[in-house]
Amino acid sequence: MREKDDNIAEWKSKVVADYVKLLREYPIVGALNLENLPTKQMQSMRASLRESAVIKMSKRRLMRIAIEQVKAEKPGIEKIEQYMLGMPALLFTRESPFALYKTLQKKKSPAPAKAGQTAPKDIIIPKGPTPFAPGPIIGELGQLKIKAGIEGGKVAIKEDCLLVKQGEKISEKQASMLTRLGIEPMEIGLDLVAAYENGTIYTREILGVDETIYIRNMQIAAQNSLAVAMHIGYASRDTIRMLISTAHKKAKSLALGREILTSETLGLLLSKAEAQMLGLRSTAGI
Repeated sequence: MREKDDNIAEWKSKVVADYVKLLREYPIVGALNLENLPTKQMQSMRASLRESAVIKMSKRRLMRIAIEQVKAEKPGIEKIEQYMLGMPALLFTRESPFALYKTLQKKKSPAPAKAGQTAPKDIIIPKGPTPFAPGPIIGELGQLKIKAGIEGGKVAIKEDCLLVKQGEKISEKQASMLTRLGIEPMEIGLDLVAAYENGTIYTREILGVDETIYIRNMQIAAQNSLAVAMHIGYASRDTIRMLISTAHKKAKSLALGREILTSETLGLLLSKAEAQMLGLRSTAGI
């Protein structure tokens, strides 16, 4: 019996040692949730990432022990533990976590919901027609707080309905209705919950930021910053030419208004005086 216990302890120690080695070797560590991922898809995903990443799954407790052993070398790595959700695994890579997240998202495929599964995002029943003929289906939709009516001889959803919130369990009735409506809210693929890099934890909300929107927001921020700098007269490499140009125009306008003679106002002031003189002569009939 003692020999068996020693073998178990030796196995656990080896697993922890493997995790410690990977944590030290790779700069980027991702927390995966493999819940609801079929074995076949898991093997396929692991094979497709073989050149760029290592995926290792074990008991959550053993992963935490390994993380505890390297946290002095990798500041902040212990924060990844709160993102080890569902059926956790750790992913080790040298690729940008943003590029990796996008790669994993592209490899995902939609799947129907099953009772007991956790909603990966808000599941919304969209407004619009359904293929159902009038009948008990209206009552079934009503039980799920989905407002429905009859349009063109078919049942129609009257307004968008939030059926299941992100993180909530999907009930048997909800799963059945989603399947009947042809809605596949689940995703089959590796779920990267968060990633660690150089002391920073990037959650899926950050990793999944749309680059186009991000660039547009940066451009708007730059334009607004420039407008503020110009308004308060803050001189910088980007504003100095425009500030000098604006100051020059205002000074010239002030000089013309006060009839101050300068090399730039002399010709304009003489033209103004001549026009006034001609106007006066015309009025006087001279």
